[in-house]
Amino acid sequence: MTGIYILLGCVGLVFLFFVVRGAMVRIRRKELLKLRLTDAQRRGIAMDFPLFARLPTNLRNQLEGIMHVFLDEKSFEPCGGMDLVTEQMRHVIAAQACLLLVNRKHDYYRSLRSILLYPSAYKAESEHGDHDVRLGESWGSGSVVLAWDSVIAGGRNEEDGHHVTLHEFAHQLDQVDGSADGVPELHGRGSYREWSRVFSKAYDKFTRKLDRGKRTVIDDYGATNPAEFFAVATETFYEKPKQLQEEYPEVYKQLASYYKVDPLGWES
Repeated sequence: MTGIYILLGCVGLVFLFFVVRGAMVRIRRKELLKLRLTDAQRRGIAMDFPLFARLPTNLRNQLEGIMHVFLDEKSFEPCGGMDLVTEQMRHVIAAQACLLLVNRKHDYYRSLRSILLYPSAYKAESEHGDHDVRLGESWGSGSVVLAWDSVIAGGRNEEDGHHVTLHEFAHQLDQVDGSADGVPELHGRGSYREWSRVFSKAYDKFTRKLDRGKRTVIDDYGATNPAEFFAVATETFYEKPKQLQEEYPEVYKQLASYYKVDPLGWES
């Protein structure tokens, strides 16, 4: 009997530890969400990510609070000969990544622990054993990999539909349920049915157009698989909202419902 009591006591202590730790995390996040950036920090972000300056005030205030939590909880690691990750780099990446969280119920990319930052495109081993040149990756094991020059190029050109940070963090959202299948965590079975109907139809339309040699507003890379289609559609949603709505109105509607924002209404 003594052993059972000891075991129950240990289980109780572990449970208490997680309860206390969870409460402390919630308290700290609540305080961090109140923090705002300085004017100098805002100017620095807007220089490399002009979309940040165009956000409505209420969204930008939300974004700044979420950024403080993100910066507090995630680590940034220099790779590939990069000496260090500067505050400017951290702020730009955090602003881009956390844009996908504003107005939504979320848990701050709960599986993500680190952002690995390379100075430029890097080589990574593919599943076939050869080496591909990559601009970014999203790992279900807790890391996002980014090439800084691509982060800057995508951020500064806000209308080209290419944005590696938005792309890879869309994958993070897709991977929350444990699978990268182009279907992020939604609410209600009806939501999943409608998402599947809309995106399956759009993916078929998209790939048929590409097979006929036609270009669309969504980048060709989206044809790789449904997961890449969702990530590329996310880039397009934020950078080419008008064109996406015109060509794929149902996809736009689903993304606006999921991300809880409407980029069409943001000042150009």
